[in-house]
Amino acid sequence: MSRLSGEQVKIGYGDSTIINNLDVAIPDGKVTSIIGPNGCGKSTLLKALSRLLSIKEGKINLDGKSIHATSTKEIAKKIAILPQSPEVPDGLTVGELVSYGRFPHQKGFGRLTAEDKKEIDWALSVTGTSEFRHRTINDLSGGQRQRVWIAMALAQRTDIIFLDEPTTYLDICHQLEILNLVKKLNEEEGCTIVMVLHDINQAIRFSDHLITMKAGDIVATGQTDEVLTKDILEKVFNIDGVLDIDPRTGKPILVTYDLFCQTYS
Repeated sequence: MSRLSGEQVKIGYGDSTIINNLDVAIPDGKVTSIIGPNGCGKSTLLKALSRLLSIKEGKINLDGKSIHATSTKEIAKKIAILPQSPEVPDGLTVGELVSYGRFPHQKGFGRLTAEDKKEIDWALSVTGTSEFRHRTINDLSGGQRQRVWIAMALAQRTDIIFLDEPTTYLDICHQLEILNLVKKLNEEEGCTIVMVLHDINQAIRFSDHLITMKAGDIVATGQTDEVLTKDILEKVFNIDGVLDIDPRTGKPILVTYDLFCQTYS
């Protein structure tokens, strides 16, 4: 089933069209990764599905209702999004940032309630960031900072979480730390997670469902072992890839690759 879906969606900036007549459905309770070459519309699709970006044509529905006919606060109670490279004001502490996640549940400019504080404590605990609570964001490492941003998203207590390139600028150890956390949130909390990733093997390993895009279109969508094939690697990424089975996961793994054909002279 899919609570969140789009039909004949057209998205663009000004006179340019990035995505045209696209149909998409996000499976409930799964980790979905959107992959594809640079500029193919991955982040644009993510923003449109979360209502951060208006669409030119088509419709996007959440729980049977158009997201554009739903208030921002109501959307924020159902969808949390972590954008690329978010920034914070100097001096903001971890606890203060995570508390912002409770905004959709507050009335007016009310203070944090006991329930708010409980949810903030839970989000910090789940992401392993409780010990940083009184430290400023700028004092943290890249991996620590990313976990804190995820904690803020969790504090919203939404069923759906969007992550736009959550591992960008992180070393391999911290990338795995973040992706293991994502999988844990899905398995233990039942969150539906949609993320944009560049690393094909990470997308296969940590996802249940893949959406592969090229030039604003969805080329293939489905379970990871169905989507990531030699033909798709050639068609979408222009690479001649060699796939094997990962002995740890039983899923496909891209073991080596080369350009299928030169795209420039």
